[in-house]
Amino acid sequence: MKTHSLVNIGLNALQEQEGKTSGRRQFLRITGSGVAALGLMSATAGEAFATAPPKSKPLANGADNFYTSDLVTVRKVSFKNQYQMTVAGNLFVPKAPDRQKRSPAIVVGHPMGAVKEQSANLYATKMAEQGFVTLSLDLPFWGGSEGQPRNAVSPDMYAESFSVAVDFLGNQSFVDPQQIGAIGVCGSGSFVISAAKIDPRMKAIATVSMYDMGAANRNALNHSQTVEQRKQIIATAAAQRQIEFNGGAVQYTGGTVLQLTADTHPIQREFFDFYRTPRGEFTPRGASARTTTQPTLTSNVKFMNFYPFNDIETISPRPMLFITGDQAHSKEFSEDAYKRAAEPKELHIVPGAGHVDLYDRVPLIPFDKLTAFFNKHLARAST
Repeated sequence: MKTHSLVNIGLNALQEQEGKTSGRRQFLRITGSGVAALGLMSATAGEAFATAPPKSKPLANGADNFYTSDLVTVRKVSFKNQYQMTVAGNLFVPKAPDRQKRSPAIVVGHPMGAVKEQSANLYATKMAEQGFVTLSLDLPFWGGSEGQPRNAVSPDMYAESFSVAVDFLGNQSFVDPQQIGAIGVCGSGSFVISAAKIDPRMKAIATVSMYDMGAANRNALNHSQTVEQRKQIIATAAAQRQIEFNGGAVQYTGGTVLQLTADTHPIQREFFDFYRTPRGEFTPRGASARTTTQPTLTSNVKFMNFYPFNDIETISPRPMLFITGDQAHSKEFSEDAYKRAAEPKELHIVPGAGHVDLYDRVPLIPFDKLTAFFNKHLARAST
């Protein structure tokens, strides 16, 4: 059986629809879009960074993914999840905390397939400047966290990472365990929702440029993928399982292209500008440049059974904030989650922002909105 690129399958579906629907903008289906570098970096609890990253300088349109702050201290940490897999993270602590009381804390998850150094660290640093203890983490199978094979998809393990991050934060003497919130960027937006449904210790949840990774794989953007195309993807993955069981090479799918061509789709260009340029490119030690941003083909179909928005209303009365750009190709997912969620909830749309813009374009990211949201609701959670 011929192995198809899932990106190409989705693109073909959209092109078919574009020929039938005049004037309607259609977008590329990207399985695992926004995915980034894998790696095998080790991290031990309490280990300080050996070398601090250089001070970044904002790039075009305020992009500042590698932002650092003199107001925040950072150290590498790691901890075991319930399945005894090591999860790696970066712990950010304000340099001048209020020593008279424990601090509120926030877990930050990176885009699907990315690593904590891509977008998550930026959010964690900025929120730490506002007085929160923050923790960015690598999801299992990616970055410094354990898990084999590398780049594997496991929605349950991804959600578990948010819960074990809460375990870790709640065990810190300077953190108030009753004031822990979470931020999920891109795919992590759907993973943190999945986690919050069964972990009430997350007192306030925010998502940014969220992808519902289940819907994105089942239906594609704008519901442009047919059931037959979905079945073709599933059949291809099943055939590849047998090949790999018999000793064949691991195959990867989706992700960001390695080079641009004249016909590269605008959404792929959007991701390329972040993941394949100095703006956001980050390849941890031990990673392969050719597989960064790409999940394994055989595991990616597990997203077909991932329904993070089912029962999302049960998170209430814990508050939810959904942030998306008015130009974001992923806006449909935040709108869907907002519609299904129960009060208290808020949908915040950023004018002029696309999907990837909210990864790192600091002038567009509504940090004031995030700060107000967590100040209000985490303080309330402790009373």
